Amino acid sequence: MNLTVRAYTPADLAPMIAIWNEVVEDGIAFPQTIPLTETTGQAFFSAQTFCGVAENIDTKEVLGLYILHPNNEGRCGHICNASYAVSSKARGLHIGEQLVLDCMAQGKAHGFRILQFNAVVRTNLHARHLYERLGFQQLGVIPGGFLMKDGHYEDICPYYHLL
Repeated sequence: MNLTVRAYTPADLAPMIAIWNEVVEDGIAFPQTIPLTETTGQAFFSAQTFCGVAENIDTKEVLGLYILHPNNEGRCGHICNASYAVSSKARGLHIGEQLVLDCMAQGKAHGFRILQFNAVVRTNLHARHLYERLGFQQLGVIPGGFLMKDGHYEDICPYYHLL
């Protein structure tokens, strides 16, 4: 597959919203509980510092995305945060890795010095292994920090990487 990661355009909004909502509805990785609509999705993605999409160059299909934004403000405004979503039909193809690598480059290009993930669910082993392989450091464990879709609480593991 010929994959590129590029800045999103308004034409990408429908597949971005569909992929984002798929992860939200899974209820095991994103803190959000309310799916995006066309209106809320446009506002949400346009409010980010940067949004990247992973596109199959041959088919022009959007297979994944990420959002990048400040993690805080003022004296902590140099720390960014990001979220990644890959279509369920494209998982296991290392698209997430390409999204994270592009996000790290975009974070640095936008003047951030640190990329921090606040709430990586302990059981999200694929994400955790990817982050650790790319040099992210785990900061600790927050017991019961994430409410899973089935109603039980799971630990979260914050991570960071110097850009």
